[in-house]
Amino acid sequence: MTTLSDFTATTLTGEERPLSAYAGDVVLVVNTASKCGFTPQYAGLESLYEELRHDGFTVLGFPCNQFGSQEPGSEDEIGEFCQLNYGVSFPMFAKVDVNGDDAHPLFEWLKSEKKGLLGGRIKWNFTKFLVGRDGQVIGRYSPNTEPADLADDVRAALAAPAGTAADRAPDGA
Repeated sequence: MTTLSDFTATTLTGEERPLSAYAGDVVLVVNTASKCGFTPQYAGLESLYEELRHDGFTVLGFPCNQFGSQEPGSEDEIGEFCQLNYGVSFPMFAKVDVNGDDAHPLFEWLKSEKKGLLGGRIKWNFTKFLVGRDGQVIGRYSPNTEPADLADDVRAALAAPAGTAADRAPDGA
């Protein structure tokens, strides 16, 4: 059975990081963009991360330029933008594609585990996937879902024994 730990991704600084580094954590994977109407969600993601990270929660941000070319910058520019404008301290990764032939394998897996309104495709920036402590996808959330609205689902996943939180979070992105 595939889990989050089976994937690697490149950080904004060019380091290959195995996602097994987050094994045992509840993880929110988000495709992000710096020039999007949803970009202010960075503040909410950071707030949720700061509130719950000591309980075993993390956010993983994956910039994506596939939707309206809303992430045109380099990795250095993305990192600087996120830090200066939103104080982002959660892990950020290099730009990825989330749809199409060049989609990152992590997003191919996430989409196959929780389909959205467009089937397996991601429809826009700031689609969110909640992954339980066991590395399995619990829920998928639309770009319209504010990070604060995920707090109860995240807390439930943090409180649940591994493998039992899957019935608590809704689908629908």
